[in-house]
Amino acid sequence: QVQLQESGGGLVQPGGSLRLSCAASGSIFSINDMAWYRQAPGKQRELVAIISNTGAPHYAESVKGRFTISRDNAKNTVYLEMNSLKPEDTAIYYCNAAINSRYQGLIYPWGQGTQVTVSS
Repeated sequence: QVQLQESGGGLVQPGGSLRLSCAASGSIFSINDMAWYRQAPGKQRELVAIISNTGAPHYAESVKGRFTISRDNAKNTVYLEMNSLKPEDTAIYYCNAAINSRYQGLIYPWGQGTQVTVSS
């Protein structure tokens, strides 16, 4: 069984920084794209950033220049460095990945989510 486990959320003041991590584990053959989504109260889940298996990143306009997505393929881990945080970045952040599982084929599991709160 393949699982994604996020960590690194918390409470931070406006203008502050946080780093999220998401590690994939289980029967993994390979991982294609890895991504971060977020969902604020009363809003739909939205894509924040995505990175290909070759390291090419893409960002939502709202986070460009402030967030950086990266990955460590040897560790099956994706990171999200968040700087200059704003109150509107407050949300639950979810990790998602396109994983070639040894026994289930291509699957798109989600992590359990980690809360990020930006408030003074």
